[in-house]
Amino acid sequence: MTQESALQPLAVRTCKLGHSYGELEALAELDLQVPAGSAYGLLGPNGGGKSTLFRILSTLLQPTRGDAWIFGDHVATSPADVRRSIGVVFQSPALDRRLTVQENLRHHGHLYGLWGRSLGARIAATLERVELADRSETLVEELSGGLKRRVEIAKGLLHGPRLLLLDEPSTGLDPGARRSLWAALGNLREHEGVTVMVTTHILDEAEECDQVGLLHQGKLVATGSPESLKSAQGGDVIRIRALGDAELLSQAIAARYRIQTSVLDGEIRLSRHRGHEFLTQIVEAYPGEVASISLGRPTLEDVFLHHTGMKLGDTSADTEPLTGTQTKGRRA
Repeated sequence: MTQESALQPLAVRTCKLGHSYGELEALAELDLQVPAGSAYGLLGPNGGGKSTLFRILSTLLQPTRGDAWIFGDHVATSPADVRRSIGVVFQSPALDRRLTVQENLRHHGHLYGLWGRSLGARIAATLERVELADRSETLVEELSGGLKRRVEIAKGLLHGPRLLLLDEPSTGLDPGARRSLWAALGNLREHEGVTVMVTTHILDEAEECDQVGLLHQGKLVATGSPESLKSAQGGDVIRIRALGDAELLSQAIAARYRIQTSVLDGEIRLSRHRGHEFLTQIVEAYPGEVASISLGRPTLEDVFLHHTGMKLGDTSADTEPLTGTQTKGRRA
């Protein structure tokens, strides 16, 4: 173990971590801390740098600069020690559909040098942990998307890791399967102390995390608990649809009330304390110019918009080209 061991109980720490694909910068000066036993979500749009960071932490990609540690082990200089500490669930499926659940886990266990009765006991215990004990003899191709995701998690947990890395774990899942997946992850954290780190662009998924890091164009623009990030927005969020030019109405409101406004997809957005009172002022001040107006509490998407000027759904800036460690069609 390195001197970074003294920093435990951190499961993950990075210091000025950066990576470039030629002249294209995917990660920039990333300083990140993930407490052991927590759930940490990296939230951002496609191309934000999430998958590049994921590949570095899972030792699949050497960073261009900076450092990263997993439970005190350096990802570049002690990759074997890091791999013993982590379980990885990739965004792209990694199951043999024509084998049973148990057979998939058995072949995966062989990669870690596990054999015989010991491996059989581990498989049984791991399937119990993810509530799949009754599906061990089921062919993977007969499982629902949510159950397949649980098998992927079981593979990641088979060798007893302390950190579970999940790249877009809810890809292709309906809301019910997503809730079931996060219930299983919650049980792992609560009863076994497994640290969970996910990359995601789904707001509901990020809300399940203890801490969230907003990643945009390779930079960590904000970090904190979901509630603290939303509370820092400073009031209610008002959304306005204009009958005419949204940009002109936005500028008029900003100048009149000396506040910051933004226009995204034709919708004017602004934050205001006691928003229900301000909403009435807007309607009275601009009769005939407002098509609709609504009031709500800030969401993580509002936080992301505040820091970046972009919606989470924006995919125009993909900064992570395909490499030898990236499956075609898969992005950050």
